[in-house]
Amino acid sequence: MFQSHPKGLIPAALANMGERFGYYIMNAVLLLFLISKFDLPDSTAGVIYSVFYCGIYVLSLVGGLIADRTQNYNRTIQWGLIIMAIGYICLAVPLFSEVNQDQRWWAILIFTCFALLLIAFGNGLFKGNLQAIVGKMYDEYEAEAAKQGEQALAVAKDKRDSGFQIFYVFINIGGLVAPFVAPLLRQWWLGKNGLIYNSEMAHLCHRFLSDNEVTTKFAETFQKSVTENYAFVDNITFCHDYITVFNQGIHYSFIASVLAMLISLCIFLYTKHLFPQVEKKQQTQAVEYTEEEKQQMAQEIKQRLYALFAVLGVAVFFWLSFHQNGQSLSLFARDFVITDSIAPEIWQALNPFFVIVLTPVIMAFFNVLARKGKVISTPRKIAIGMAIAGVAYLFLMIVSMVHNYPSGVEFRSMTSEQLAAQGLTKCVPWVLVGTYFFLTVSELFISPLGLSFVSKVAPRHMVGLCQGLWLGATALGNLMIWVGPVMYNAWPIEYCWLVFLVICLISMGVMLSMVKWLEKVAC
Repeated sequence: MFQSHPKGLIPAALANMGERFGYYIMNAVLLLFLISKFDLPDSTAGVIYSVFYCGIYVLSLVGGLIADRTQNYNRTIQWGLIIMAIGYICLAVPLFSEVNQDQRWWAILIFTCFALLLIAFGNGLFKGNLQAIVGKMYDEYEAEAAKQGEQALAVAKDKRDSGFQIFYVFINIGGLVAPFVAPLLRQWWLGKNGLIYNSEMAHLCHRFLSDNEVTTKFAETFQKSVTENYAFVDNITFCHDYITVFNQGIHYSFIASVLAMLISLCIFLYTKHLFPQVEKKQQTQAVEYTEEEKQQMAQEIKQRLYALFAVLGVAVFFWLSFHQNGQSLSLFARDFVITDSIAPEIWQALNPFFVIVLTPVIMAFFNVLARKGKVISTPRKIAIGMAIAGVAYLFLMIVSMVHNYPSGVEFRSMTSEQLAAQGLTKCVPWVLVGTYFFLTVSELFISPLGLSFVSKVAPRHMVGLCQGLWLGATALGNLMIWVGPVMYNAWPIEYCWLVFLVICLISMGVMLSMVKWLEKVAC
């Protein structure tokens, strides 16, 4: 699997794995953390999450421009890791702060958003430029192979897709472990204070402090949220205790993110001699081109950029659908799935788990087809990926229709007696397993291969910028992911999944209509 690839691939993947580990620790709990700490509505927390997620990828354009202008990709990546570490330190600063009605909670929220901005900017400097370095590795690898003949060059070119898939596996190794860290730290800290994790209790505590009324729902949930070691005084004290301790446990996890950034930085500094050295612009002898040659080169660059933007347009809608894993799918796990012994954030580990397990299978499948002369082009793989993403939402829609689920808001407001009277029950965890399986397969057909496609069509003097554009398309998709929680709480949730199904099918159709042209440009 790792044979016949550039020597710098694995070190670059390890550096990225460390960074992704720290990032996914924070990302796994971000939406639910904003809701529990500041008592924000799902939709408001969703907007903050969307803007942050968008900022990560928009700022990748800035990071790409900086690296292209300075031709110092390594230095840009180093600063990205340092700035991200500072952002995570800022998130961990309000460790022992309690947010309630009597304090200036908005000041802490603004500080939290500032920390998220630092993380987004650091990620923008890091993410696209490391991907650009991997692309440059394969440029040099193919140039060396070209000296050995056409056959060697063809073999080398075939390695690029699999190289980016290997790179993507390492990202997801970090993503697999990370979602467990924050919930485990939170549960450990709750246990030390005589409390038990309950996904609904923090919200109910905020409601009690606001209304000073013990509802049936509050009383039911309270019994499940304390141990015999908790020294109960009164409901007000309990609510302050639970909110504070609940969120302190999450703040501890941000310290783990800082450590992950530092480890990633050490790996990168120790192995950067293996990466393409492009710090200084090479002095090249001036070459005179005829006017016709200049026009041909300009036309080729235009065609490459047109192809790039066509794929980016489809990518926008894939990420809008896929990144519901941190939005409506997290809320679905919290509200509609039996997760008594498993925190809802941990279900996000299913995605990286499936990436790690399924990547070798899919790579082997593609290799078998290639040996039989039935190579599937990258654009066609992306179209297939959109169809598979649609299957995930079709599956969720059918499950929601069978259970006759209402909106998220309506379901959460019901007591146990009301749910029983209407015959409403939570679904089994296997629903999440099936959903993430289909979404992950679609991701493997789109994300790493999209990176590979960008590295193929990008003009050589715009590699960093074009990788930034890919991430910019991701940003635009992420900017719209807040619509998931809005639809989830406004309609019976089957209609929410139907919207995403339609988006995936339309995107698939658009991609299929462009396949032959894209194959011609990328060859």
